[in-house]
Amino acid sequence: MTSSELRSLYLKFFESKGHAIIPSASLIPENDPTVLFTTAGMHPLVPYLLGEKHPAGTRLTDVQKCVRTGDIDEVGDASHCTFFEMLGNWSLGDYFKKEAIAWSFEFLTSEEYLGIPKDKLYFTCFAGDENAPRDEESHDFWRSMGVEESHIFYLPKENNWWGPAGVTGPCGPDTEMFIDTGKPACGPDCSPACDCGKYLEIWNDVFMQYNKKEDGTFEPLAHKNVDTGMGLDRTICILQGKKSVYDTDVFSGILETISELSDGKHYGDDEETTRAFRIVADHIRCATFILGDRNGVTPSNVDQGYVLRRLIRRAIRFAGTLGIAEGQLSKVAEKVIEQYKDVYPELEENREKILSELNLEEERFQKTIKQGMKEFEKLVTYLKENVIPGKSAFRLYDTFGFPVEFTVELARERGFSVDMEGYEAAFKKHQEKSHAGAEQRFKGGLADTGEQTAKLHTATHLLLACLKKVLDPNIIQKGSNITAERLRFDFNFPRPVTKEELAEIEKLVNQAIAEKIPVVCEELPIEEARKAGATGIFDSKYGDVVKVYTIEGWSKEICGGPHAANTGDLGSFKIKKEQSSSAGVRRIKAVIAAPEA
Repeated sequence: MTSSELRSLYLKFFESKGHAIIPSASLIPENDPTVLFTTAGMHPLVPYLLGEKHPAGTRLTDVQKCVRTGDIDEVGDASHCTFFEMLGNWSLGDYFKKEAIAWSFEFLTSEEYLGIPKDKLYFTCFAGDENAPRDEESHDFWRSMGVEESHIFYLPKENNWWGPAGVTGPCGPDTEMFIDTGKPACGPDCSPACDCGKYLEIWNDVFMQYNKKEDGTFEPLAHKNVDTGMGLDRTICILQGKKSVYDTDVFSGILETISELSDGKHYGDDEETTRAFRIVADHIRCATFILGDRNGVTPSNVDQGYVLRRLIRRAIRFAGTLGIAEGQLSKVAEKVIEQYKDVYPELEENREKILSELNLEEERFQKTIKQGMKEFEKLVTYLKENVIPGKSAFRLYDTFGFPVEFTVELARERGFSVDMEGYEAAFKKHQEKSHAGAEQRFKGGLADTGEQTAKLHTATHLLLACLKKVLDPNIIQKGSNITAERLRFDFNFPRPVTKEELAEIEKLVNQAIAEKIPVVCEELPIEEARKAGATGIFDSKYGDVVKVYTIEGWSKEICGGPHAANTGDLGSFKIKKEQSSSAGVRRIKAVIAAPEA
């Protein structure tokens, strides 16, 4: 079975069970300040898990593109990837454990679908704790499917509990499905909780039946939800009988392109070469999706842009070890676009941006390397001993972007060594500071900040309307990101916006706020929404029935996010910054202040 066949089969199966197929949401969360990227299928659906009505109904299924970069340094081994696709099906207050478990079992074992032998499957259920009882219900449903008792394990919260996505929000016990890899048990207590490799997780059914509150207590949700996730890359690896996701059809074409560009190197030549192939393949695939996303960002020194820059530069560095010439990585991105464009058409639509940004970042990185070389030469000139201090090596990395591997290599050539313990200590200290800062900036979950983000979302609609009035009626949204503190909005415009124009835009937005206009939401078939004059360049992401938010006299937009009930709730609007985002795209950052009592 190919990855394309698995995607199609999964969606068709759940469509046959009454689920509406919805498109993947953006990789850049529009309304969730708790994460930089969409890291799970449930993130874009949190408002609906909390009770908001989804225009497609109460049964949904999708393939969600995701990015997780917490283990970026582990990429290169057999299993870690930064970008992946998550197959999911959802019940929003509709069916619950019985149906979810029965359908999971049918899809896994039926010859019509995956046809995995029943005796190779194992299952886990929540063991219970002081906050929630033992999940005997899931256990009993698996037994009713004919699963042997010896194939079911009760595990604690660290293994069988999901959520919340932030500090507060929807969460609950889960039941997980594993396949026996055939490896021997590591001991008498061997279970799916082990890391011995005998059991490999293939699917996860989360039963969201609680809401975690700020005080740490759990309350039952008014509507119980089901959130499931099956990783496409990992599942196809199992189905194709491969030892690594990089050995599957997901990566085969990309790896072939890297080989063609390399200096006679091939995937599998040796451990070091294989690792470099995997890093380049994974990082360029991930960077291509981030750049090509409808809310796509560009390389920078903060937030998503920083992660993107790190991915590209790490790919460039390892491409160099394979003998790939400067400026050739865009050809790897072209292969990614070719492979995925039918599933994710935004990649083809943003092809020019993806390739140009990759080439630009490579040019910048080469300049960084030259600057780092100069600083390195200065450093070794003044050293009294032949050991480069860890703090100095970290400064080269942190201030000049000079990879520590380059420092070690150059030092070795000159008869120096590097105090790596000191470097690791400085790096760890920096990480702790960054982590603390991120926690401060992204603290809380969507449930904590929903009201503020809803107001900022409404302010974004007003901003777009006023940009069209003041600058050009053909302006469209090129990207949007909202945290609890500010909105960030990207739009097509060929030049910097003048101070006078910004003042006029700000004045108009505040005029719309002062008029205290109701924000009216309607659910309409997409064609009817278009006929009514609703705009929305990204309307294909919402499905056949869409939500249209109207601010009479100002804006009528197709949108999936939460909104204020009245423009008067926004208080006051202030533009904080206007700058370039990428070629032909400008970016505005703005804030709102609470209305005066």
